[in-house]
Amino acid sequence: MSNFKNVQPLDDFNWEEFEQCTNAGVSKEDLEKAYDETLNKVTEHQVVEGTVISVDKKEVIVNIGYKSDGIIPASEFRYNPDLKVGDKVEVYVENQEDTKGQLVLSHKKARLSKSWERVNAALENEEVIQGYIKCRTKGGMIVDVFGIEAFLPGSQIDVHPIRDYDVFVGKTMEFKVVKINQEFRNVVVSHKALIEQELEQQRKEIIGKLEKGQILEGTVKNITTYGVFVDLGGVDGLIHITDLSWGRVSDPHEVVSLDQKINVVILDFDEEKKRIALGLKQLTPHPWDALDPNLKVGDHVKGKVVVMADYGAFVEIAPGVEGLIHVSEMSWSQHLRHPSDFTSVGAAVDAVVLEIGRAARRVSVVILTLDRAERKMSLGIKQLKADPWECIETKFPIGSKHVAKVRNFTNFGIFVELEEGVDGLIHISDLSWTKKVKHPSEFTSVGASIDVVVLEIDKENRRLSLGHKQLEKNPWDEYEAIYTPGSVHQGTITELMDKGAVVALAEGGEGFATPKHLTKEDGTMAKKGETLDFKVIEFVKETKRIILSHSRTFEEGNEPVAKPTHKRANGGRKNNNETAMINNVAASTSLGDIDALAKLKAQMEGKA
Repeated sequence: MSNFKNVQPLDDFNWEEFEQCTNAGVSKEDLEKAYDETLNKVTEHQVVEGTVISVDKKEVIVNIGYKSDGIIPASEFRYNPDLKVGDKVEVYVENQEDTKGQLVLSHKKARLSKSWERVNAALENEEVIQGYIKCRTKGGMIVDVFGIEAFLPGSQIDVHPIRDYDVFVGKTMEFKVVKINQEFRNVVVSHKALIEQELEQQRKEIIGKLEKGQILEGTVKNITTYGVFVDLGGVDGLIHITDLSWGRVSDPHEVVSLDQKINVVILDFDEEKKRIALGLKQLTPHPWDALDPNLKVGDHVKGKVVVMADYGAFVEIAPGVEGLIHVSEMSWSQHLRHPSDFTSVGAAVDAVVLEIGRAARRVSVVILTLDRAERKMSLGIKQLKADPWECIETKFPIGSKHVAKVRNFTNFGIFVELEEGVDGLIHISDLSWTKKVKHPSEFTSVGASIDVVVLEIDKENRRLSLGHKQLEKNPWDEYEAIYTPGSVHQGTITELMDKGAVVALAEGGEGFATPKHLTKEDGTMAKKGETLDFKVIEFVKETKRIILSHSRTFEEGNEPVAKPTHKRANGGRKNNNETAMINNVAASTSLGDIDALAKLKAQMEGKA
């Protein structure tokens, strides 16, 4: 207090203004302006730098030099666990004042805004950036780049195919930004691009030293359905599946495996397209060059069916040496439509025919043509057997009887096979002596056996004319003596139609009766299945026709009464009415009424 003893009050101090907090010399507006000028100018939606003045588990308070401090959730600083008071951080000004007058800041948005600027700059400048691989996703990985989640495709991780993606999770690697979708804020990065840049120079050096026919060692990098990719030490080459082996290869895995070191030969290369064609089979001699020089047309060979086609089967007689068995050369039979009917893939081919399509699946072939220059071979199987048509007259002479197999139907007959390569036709008229066959399917079925007799031989067209009914005597020779006109026989109606009925006679054969001859004695019509007596009206052996009548069996003897004769006024000539009468009667009668017509004619002539 001693320091204040000699202090004297100011004579000009205005105690009234001090108590009322007013200053007559300075306005309130001037004071506010002076206060505002002491603060930083802050613009909304702008990134500024601030200082951390307080940190706790829930909030971080940041001072940006404004009249109020901003409160930011601590979760936005989760990536920086070492955050402390006094650290400088970037924040995004969302609002200068909220409803409570509080400054609203965001550190996350500031990072994103700056990150997009950095990412776009990295793409434009082809800058190499670092990223943290967070996790796996469909088709690749998720990478944290400047706080942005970028996509790393699986194909862009390395120049070599990646078999285990999980080994990259949690790693920090270098990347290049290769694509940005500004609308959807999508970023695509690549690590492979960095490696390719390093390898590009190596490729140029390697390709510059390549020569066709050069043999190099490489490592199997990838296996596809169409070939194998081989790493030649910085540059890749392709072995097409056809260049893996002289023999047929259905799957490249049969020849090579992943990571296998193999020797390959340079077949071709394109410096511009950076493509290298490699070969593996070319390291071994061509099997056609090692083919037995004594092999000639007519020799038997061994092999295996490797490919089936619509026109034939390819047989491998040695690795890389194939011959074609055309479908026409598989069998003398005309019914072989597809090679699969005769053999199958994997069927063994030996010098002796054992079985076809069974457990052994062995067939024999013979060389038909051999062209060493073109490396082509034509094979045949049927040539191991004699052509059955060479001695057809001896084996199947005219008149000989055989058992054939029904192969096919036509409207005019049946095609049958007597043995492999020997076909014949049974005409529909040669199926039965007595039964009228409308279609061959009524008589037999496809695949069934049928007895035949050889009628004619057409060696040039390799066809036989066959018969079935000729195995029996012609019953019509006997029927001629049995079914004489006027004789009565018992018959059963088997078929009833508008035009009449088919009657099966007890002695054999079939007859036909018109509707007017089916009338029974009580006036009713005969029905199908009835057994009645029938009188033969007409028998024609040449056309094999028997006309019957049931009504004649009880009408016989009822002759029409003859009218008295009168002399004609015209001198005995028939008048027009009489002539018309005869014609009308004749037109209305069937063949069975011929006898009645004759009697009527005699009556008319008697008048004359």
